[in-house]
Amino acid sequence: MNFLRRRLSDSSFVANLPNGYMTDLQRPDSSTSSPASPAMERRHPQPLAASFSSPGSSLFSSFSSAMKQTSQAPSGLMEPPGPSTPVVQRPRILLVIDDAHTDWAKYFHGKKVNGEIEIRVEQAEFSELNLAAYVTGGCMVDMQVMRNGTKVVRSFKPDFILVRQHAYSMALGEDYRSLVIGLQYGGLPAVNSLYSVYNFCSKPWVFSQLIKIFHSLGPEKFPLVEQTFFPNHKPMSPAS
Repeated sequence: MNFLRRRLSDSSFVANLPNGYMTDLQRPDSSTSSPASPAMERRHPQPLAASFSSPGSSLFSSFSSAMKQTSQAPSGLMEPPGPSTPVVQRPRILLVIDDAHTDWAKYFHGKKVNGEIEIRVEQAEFSELNLAAYVTGGCMVDMQVMRNGTKVVRSFKPDFILVRQHAYSMALGEDYRSLVIGLQYGGLPAVNSLYSVYNFCSKPWVFSQLIKIFHSLGPEKFPLVEQTFFPNHKPMSPAS
């Protein structure tokens, strides 16, 4: 302590100290007083309360208070979290487009999505469907089917779709490509790609894709029956 007092009484040593450094040691002791140097008289030590107003000290104080409350809480009084209420998921609707000869509901009976969500099957033919598709609202399907002589009318929003029927035929009134476009427009996920369903509406278009594979793999690996395509009947007519 004598050494510290001698150093603090040295004006050159105290003058080189940072502002406010060791202000508590510069205060006069109740039992022993040290002579004040001119350098110490010129200094105005910062108030102690100002140091507690900094953002760092207030943040640490809040953190310390929270830690104290946590540590003071009796371990036996902490209530364990209650059992969570199970969330009942609505069934997912699978729209199967196929004729009535195959009952697809029995193939999905008891099956669940991710082992949790039930599957509800709605089955109809293209001729029994109508729909409206929206940019943000998905696809709403209207279905009118005959079940055991009874007309069943339902409207629902399918979650995904399985197509097992041709969407286009040259027979009168059997062009359902607009329904395929509506399903694609509504962003409805399909088990078999709606791109392929739409492409298969045109047999020459499908055959053109086979020709690409034929040229890529060669006739030995991918043999193809040679055909000729005409856009209309005129090239097939005999020259006049």
